[in-house]
Amino acid sequence: MSYTYEYPHPAVAVDIVVLSVDASLSDLQVLLVRRGDDPFKGALALPGGFVNLDEDLDAAAARELREETSVDCFHLEQIGAFGRPDRDPRERVISVAYMALVCRDACEVRAGSDAASAEWYPIIRDLAFDHLVILTAAIERLRTEICRAPIGFHLLPSPFTLGQLQRLYETILDRPLDKRNFRRRVLAMGVLREAKLVPALRAGKFFRFDKRAYDRAVRDGLRFGIWG
Repeated sequence: MSYTYEYPHPAVAVDIVVLSVDASLSDLQVLLVRRGDDPFKGALALPGGFVNLDEDLDAAAARELREETSVDCFHLEQIGAFGRPDRDPRERVISVAYMALVCRDACEVRAGSDAASAEWYPIIRDLAFDHLVILTAAIERLRTEICRAPIGFHLLPSPFTLGQLQRLYETILDRPLDKRNFRRRVLAMGVLREAKLVPALRAGKFFRFDKRAYDRAVRDGLRFGIWG
């Protein structure tokens, strides 16, 4: 059965903020596309697009990300809706925004669909539509959530050292952390598993995040928290 509405109604889009860090874990970066079509042709923007009529929002976000950048993401969470009336010059469009966290070493970026290019950039301010507002909201969400949920491990190579983990948190939070307090807290939670590597190839201890140990600890009352 089809329905006809007598009043105007907006279109719905999804926009995805894909965040990562550079190889040194010292610079937060965002995956941007250069628009191949109007409006804002040639401008940098977040990957995204319109939701199909028969499509779930989460599925639309995953599809648009894959079509425009070739990236499949395992951590994709909704961060809010953005509906300023003049945000899109084409028509009245409400965008549901998502945050995706990826390790750069684990994904290959290739532009597709209507994107002229897709590349990693440092956090910049000159973006199409209201995408700077969305990007800012995503960074604030990341800084809040990384201290109370194990989402930061999506940004790290595996295995990793405690030094790399601390450097990641310092980059995201934009402040130094006390080394002794940070390591004591991380190890006390019991959610890291030491990675057995060939001693001749790697020096020092390497770890992996243990999802099963984390789930057990949560059932036993663990409240995840990392700070320095």
